[in-house]
Amino acid sequence: MVVQFGGVTAVDDATFSVEPATITGLIGPNGAGKTTCFNVISGLQRPTKGRVRFRDQDVTSLSVDGRARRGMGRTFQRLEAFGSLSVRDNVMVALDINRGLRGLFTNGRKDADALLERVGIASYAEERADSVPTGTARLLELARALACEPRLLLLDEPSSGLDEAETDDFGSLLQELAASGVAILMVEHDMDLVMAVCQELHVLDFGRIIASGTPAAIRQDRTVQEAYLGYSEEVVA
Repeated sequence: MVVQFGGVTAVDDATFSVEPATITGLIGPNGAGKTTCFNVISGLQRPTKGRVRFRDQDVTSLSVDGRARRGMGRTFQRLEAFGSLSVRDNVMVALDINRGLRGLFTNGRKDADALLERVGIASYAEERADSVPTGTARLLELARALACEPRLLLLDEPSSGLDEAETDDFGSLLQELAASGVAILMVEHDMDLVMAVCQELHVLDFGRIIASGTPAAIRQDRTVQEAYLGYSEEVVA
């Protein structure tokens, strides 16, 4: 894909794939074009050139909600919860929309609570979304995305605001989701988490993919070290 804003090329011929039942990382310095790639994939930004294919179909012309109905779910780098609603109601909104589109009407409260339990924030169900800690709000956005039963889950810096124990639990949850068949694409700056849970990494720098491979291969890549990870004798020895 190519994305240009006037004379600025934000994404420059970046091509990659995400397989079902895997966790793929999209990493790189701030401003490298990672969130722009997410916007193109999810339909918020039309590419200047290139196509987006999802489940063997070209979805480039589909709207955001059209892609969501086909199984894309997303969280955002900047929190996008409905602040005046409770944590539970945020999830119930997503459940009601998803199931209403399919003519299904079930116990939304019970299912919302089950999703909050799954991501580990059930104790915050009654709290206003704009009053909870940042890490909890991140997990709320994940629960809301899961309410749409995604086949592809796009997570933009999902561990921001989580402490070490919460991050460990979050990594385990991602692995469980992938094991159930969900394809996960994650933008994340916590390299310990990325290296622990991802099977494949793509590294962006100035809008271009400069390396792709396993975490072990990326850690050893001198170009990636210079652009993002930093040089270490221990890493390259």
